[in-house]
Amino acid sequence: MKKELYVGVMSGTSMDAIDAVLVSIANNTFKTLAHHSNPIPKGLQNQLSSLCSPGENEIERCGQLDVLFAELIARTVNTLLKNETLLPQDITAIGSHGQTIRHHPDLPKPFSLQIGNPSILAHNTGITTVADFRMADIAANGQGAPLVPAFHHSVFKPEKGFRAIINIGGIANITILNSSSIAPQNTALKKEEEVIGYDIGPGNTLMDQWILRHKNEPFDINGCWARSGQVIPSLLKHLLADIFIKRPPPKSSGREYFNLAWLNNYIEGQPKDEDVQRTLAEFTAQVLANTINHETKNMSCDVFLCGGGVRNTFLRERIDSLLPKNKISTTCSLGIDAQLVEAAAFAWLAKQTLRRLPGNIQNVTGAHCSKILGGIYLA
Repeated sequence: MKKELYVGVMSGTSMDAIDAVLVSIANNTFKTLAHHSNPIPKGLQNQLSSLCSPGENEIERCGQLDVLFAELIARTVNTLLKNETLLPQDITAIGSHGQTIRHHPDLPKPFSLQIGNPSILAHNTGITTVADFRMADIAANGQGAPLVPAFHHSVFKPEKGFRAIINIGGIANITILNSSSIAPQNTALKKEEEVIGYDIGPGNTLMDQWILRHKNEPFDINGCWARSGQVIPSLLKHLLADIFIKRPPPKSSGREYFNLAWLNNYIEGQPKDEDVQRTLAEFTAQVLANTINHETKNMSCDVFLCGGGVRNTFLRERIDSLLPKNKISTTCSLGIDAQLVEAAAFAWLAKQTLRRLPGNIQNVTGAHCSKILGGIYLA
């Protein structure tokens, strides 16, 4: 099979930027070639954030933002192609996750909604676009998330032993890969392949929301504000005992659940703001470490981190301290920049869709069957 070029596009729970990554795929070879990140303007961030909660005139606002966000994605992709001196016809397809504004897989009528209209994106770039990846899995009674473990399995599977991939985005998710599992290229991924994956709890989202409210800063640079505080033991105990944290997989979540209203249910009295931030950092670190120890039965395991949380120096220090037996690094050492893994995953998922191959793993999402994910929008 000849080499094909794809573009993967991702904007996470933080809503700070759109990441577009150019990848090449040939047979079993996957390589990232270039990327471009486009900050989401503050006004648009605010509009997107407000749409994540019930509010007035939602349908009208959602329709407008669906188009506005697609136009921003298209500009991001077009800039990437211009930077690399590529034409639309050079690209097989765009895999666009879109911006999640609601994720409710546990309702009586479950759904997950991402905006960033793929028809607008395909038209404005001139490139076939694959989007709306989550609903096909939900239709099969799955969570619709996380979807990246299938990609992790394809590109990060160890030759021997097992390894953990941890994405610290707004929500943190884990993938445990076992070298004994085999992923056929033309068949569904099987439950017995022992690919474990699920959302484990908040990554950056609570820390980001807390510092935005109290210091009007989008995130805690290097975790400096958290480092200045002290853990509040009673608050940490309540957070760790939350029903989602204790619930067995399959499970997925988002800021619909982990938000400041949820946090305020656990805050007692009037603690110092920096102490709450410190406790939130500890909460993320401990949930992550506890999950790895549980899944590996406290045995040593190579751990590879990715996502925006990798840049939080203090959080990294806490994770290292809590997992002294584990070798911890980032996916950069596996050949994919830690900030680009999720965007790259949706390029890979677009390839799966065009080849009519499944993109979910049943025992990860809980789906009743393997599914070809997403819809195809021709330019």
